[in-house]
Amino acid sequence: MSPPNARPRTFEDKPAVLTSVPLWVGVYGATGSGKTYSALRLATGMQRVTGGEIFMVDTEARRGLHYARDFKFRHVEFGSPFSPLDYLAAVEHCVDKGARVLVIDSMSHEHEGPGGVLEWHGAEVERLSRGDASKADKVKMLAWQAPKSARRRMINSLLQLPINIVFCFRAKEKLKIIPGRPPEPLGFMPIAGEELAYEMTATALLYPGANGVPTWQSEERGENVMIKRPEQFRKLIAAQNNRPLNEDMGEAFARWAAGEAPAGATSPDEPSAAARILAALTAAQTPEAIDAAVADFDAACKARQIRRAEGEQIRLVIASRREALTATGQQATTQESEPQ
Repeated sequence: MSPPNARPRTFEDKPAVLTSVPLWVGVYGATGSGKTYSALRLATGMQRVTGGEIFMVDTEARRGLHYARDFKFRHVEFGSPFSPLDYLAAVEHCVDKGARVLVIDSMSHEHEGPGGVLEWHGAEVERLSRGDASKADKVKMLAWQAPKSARRRMINSLLQLPINIVFCFRAKEKLKIIPGRPPEPLGFMPIAGEELAYEMTATALLYPGANGVPTWQSEERGENVMIKRPEQFRKLIAAQNNRPLNEDMGEAFARWAAGEAPAGATSPDEPSAAARILAALTAAQTPEAIDAAVADFDAACKARQIRRAEGEQIRLVIASRREALTATGQQATTQESEPQ
């Protein structure tokens, strides 16, 4: 049945072409699994593609600052209340300030933190039942309306923003209770609303002590539901098997999201741009060979494939190789000019 006074709608179709799409990567795990460090590594790789600055929204009592020596990012301290609309305001602040890549650590407070969806629901039950415990069960479903509506508004608004986001979620082991049957282990599950968890482009699980090495496939039914390993990233994930989440993976994710070639399967044995350039410089025996390596270096810098420390090392090697070849050339010239 159509709404009253509804007008006929018209639509347009055109060939499907991948253009820029939002990239949401979820990283979930228990304490000590390497979530924050891994998220910043992914974000650093994404920045190679997007440019701009990395921002971190930190709900973890400023613990994000522990990583300020290892990564360059802007820090936003975010305390309670942790309602969905408070999260939205924090993210919009980052976008207004120029963020192109965002790490949210942790998104779990939106679900069960002070002022989060679960606490908001409890307050709504109290309000609607007017404190009468006998009426609480009758209003529980209705009490979800306000917090769930705010969460949906947050999700829809975030999806419209021109920014790549890495979400960190806390995790805990859960059991599915079935009356009359033994509890069914679900494994580690993210502390988050299902509506948000299902919006992720990709989601990796980090077990306790994983040191950033993700699990992309599990024997636990619940974990397998929450891990998201989309088809377009499977070759990349297979090539990165048993390696920590890293900058190259973040870059590949971001290139796919920007509408470039699909995230390919770079072999773990394939050298990085810095390693390739250093090898070329070491092997260079002529000024022309050094010039070719320098041109490769300049292109890699423009593509944001070179870290600051790597760039400094390469510049030193360039100067050293030029000096060595100059000295060799002068020596050869002297020998040729000596009388026989």
